[in-house]
Amino acid sequence: MEQLESEIAEWRAYVAASPAVNGHDVDELEAHLRDQIAAFDAAGLTPDEAFLVAVKRMGRLDDVSREFAREHSGRLWRQLVLSDGDGQERTDTRWVETLVFATAVAVTVQVARLAAGFPGQESPWLFRNASMLVLPFLAGYFARRRRLTSRDWLGVAVAVAVAAVVVNVYPYSEGSSTELLVAAHLPVALWFVVAYPYMDGTVRSHERRMDFVRFTGEWLIYYVLIALGGGVLMGLTAAILEPAGIDVERVAEWVLPLGAAGAVIVAAWLVESKQQVVENMAPVLTMIFTPLFAAMLIIAAVVYALTGLGGAFDRELLAVFDALMVVVLGLVLYGMSARDPSQAPGWMDRIQLVAVGSALVLDLMVVGAMLTRIGELGFTPNRTAALGLNLVLLVNLAGTAWLSARFIAGRGAFNRLERWQTSYLPVLGAWAATVVVVLPPLFAFT
Repeated sequence: MEQLESEIAEWRAYVAASPAVNGHDVDELEAHLRDQIAAFDAAGLTPDEAFLVAVKRMGRLDDVSREFAREHSGRLWRQLVLSDGDGQERTDTRWVETLVFATAVAVTVQVARLAAGFPGQESPWLFRNASMLVLPFLAGYFARRRRLTSRDWLGVAVAVAVAAVVVNVYPYSEGSSTELLVAAHLPVALWFVVAYPYMDGTVRSHERRMDFVRFTGEWLIYYVLIALGGGVLMGLTAAILEPAGIDVERVAEWVLPLGAAGAVIVAAWLVESKQQVVENMAPVLTMIFTPLFAAMLIIAAVVYALTGLGGAFDRELLAVFDALMVVVLGLVLYGMSARDPSQAPGWMDRIQLVAVGSALVLDLMVVGAMLTRIGELGFTPNRTAALGLNLVLLVNLAGTAWLSARFIAGRGAFNRLERWQTSYLPVLGAWAATVVVVLPPLFAFT
């Protein structure tokens, strides 16, 4: 039964990722699939046979199930579901809607810059609100694509409004640490607001949470690719226009923020419409970078443990290790989202466990150094935020290491590891919201 549940979970995740269906549709389709499986099981078929035949039946009714069969071309259900004429790629043609949102967010950013004093010295207000000017548009983009109800729209709007009030009403001191912390953590908090419309309001669904993890990784890949392409374009443009006496730097000051803002929406559209292409990239990227990060983390853990550097973390080094822990967590999550849950433990799972274990050792050193520093110098906004983040990551890494070891040893299912990560996502969002909302008044906005 565990294997059957894993196959159903994989089918559901695939269907739910389609922009053509919402969470309620997925629930209905899954209920229909389970009814079919139960009927075939009662007729004497094995669970695997019942699942395959049920998918075939679903494939007759639903294009997404047919896509699922084509995606997993190496499996038996391809023979059962595919029929002649199914080989054409589906493409998302809702590019006009995407263009409207991308233009709207670009114009909003430019108007905000002008209001903040551009082209002169821009105010800290703009830096603090940078993510507030962009990510609500992404939330609205998904809310429209998923055809959210008015109640869901209202929920997203309230979350954004609360964040806007908190960020702009608090009386921050000039150049305060709390203002910088808010600027750094607000994008994370808002990204979890984006998750709500992306998941069509089905925030309790672990499959949809993993879909959002997968979307986040793929969105980041596309955004970086767009940024690299934009950089090449700007470089060539500068080389061509400079001989004509045009101030290329001034042009870039106007154009780059527009492109950076619009690319947030365009990257999301590319993930949605070209999903199959990037899903092929995800396992490759994971296969390349997981061993490299594992090797780097092992070397770092051994060097810092043997040389005693673990007790000499200064502020800059702590910040570097914080960033490293976040990257490791992101790599683990993205690799997990790209993994076939039905596969048996392999060498990549063992390498990932080594990476997580090494990161856990380093994070323990970082937390120890932070506690020592706080004991000597007391709490500050930055130390509190850093300590909280590392404790959150420490618990996550410990749980991941434990469940990964059990999975590799054959004492646990991969689904439990997935559930641990998807259940932990709200903790990460809650900590980011805490830094934005609670820390500034706790430290008198200094």
